[in-house]
Amino acid sequence: MVVVGTRCTAYLVYLLSFAPLSFSPTLSRSLPPSLQEEEFNWLLKEEVHAVLKQLHDILKEASRRFFIPTPGLESQLKQENFILGSSTMDQVKGVLTLQGEALTQADINLKTAKSNQVMHFTFRDDKHWKLQQIQDARNHVNQALQLLSGRDESYHFKTGAEVNKLMDAVMLQLTRARNRLTTPAAMTLPELATSGLMKMFTPPMPGDVMVNFYINLSKLCLTVYQLHAMQPNTTKNFRPSGSSVLHNPGAMFELNNAKFEVSQVHKVECVVPWLNNTLVFFTISLQLCQQLKDKISVFSSFWNYRPF
Repeated sequence: MVVVGTRCTAYLVYLLSFAPLSFSPTLSRSLPPSLQEEEFNWLLKEEVHAVLKQLHDILKEASRRFFIPTPGLESQLKQENFILGSSTMDQVKGVLTLQGEALTQADINLKTAKSNQVMHFTFRDDKHWKLQQIQDARNHVNQALQLLSGRDESYHFKTGAEVNKLMDAVMLQLTRARNRLTTPAAMTLPELATSGLMKMFTPPMPGDVMVNFYINLSKLCLTVYQLHAMQPNTTKNFRPSGSSVLHNPGAMFELNNAKFEVSQVHKVECVVPWLNNTLVFFTISLQLCQQLKDKISVFSSFWNYRPF
């Protein structure tokens, strides 16, 4: 569930206070043809640009939440520390430092099941881990802004189809941006085991531990897998697992001619408030796009017969 923060709510109320005046589809259809065409022309000339400006302002605010760095000034990006937690376990604890789209530090304590000892790992000083989901979402927002910037107030829309084409293109980018934050990439266990993330830590992760970071909605998640090596001649009931966001205990895989089974899985997470606000901006923007398309469709009898 996405919760709207107080500052985000205030900003949206401010933006939406400038929303174009709505009109009744039923009333518009009941007008004489000449008045319908006059209202349609007003929609293309005035209201479309009002909605585009509103969309541009909202997405500009969304892009600001991603802390887009200026070349050479990356060090000035705000660093945020988040405490990882779980209501059901204390085997994994830690603090993550997020700077824009990169994890710049991870301080993780792992209590092993066998010895009940606590192992401590941190990122190497020369290593940062880029969160591809955030980078991709940011890029899609920028592409949506570029589409809107190409149709400023001086541009004259000639047909409703032209408006719909623009809205479809913007909505595609926004949907992709939202999906990158709401749908983490599925990975196989061998992919996790050979990931560059496993080389980020000091001291090095032991061979029976794997980790993965990902974004799920407004949460930054850490999953820790504890493994045990299977007997070399084990063939009975060995079924390699496929791709998944979260693998369950009992999942098996083979790497470098050795077979492993997941014995324990620990997942901890923390809420990133600005990701939550960004998802709200995406939802509001998609709604504005669809509402404009709905208004255009009211006058489809006019623009359907105009050259696209």
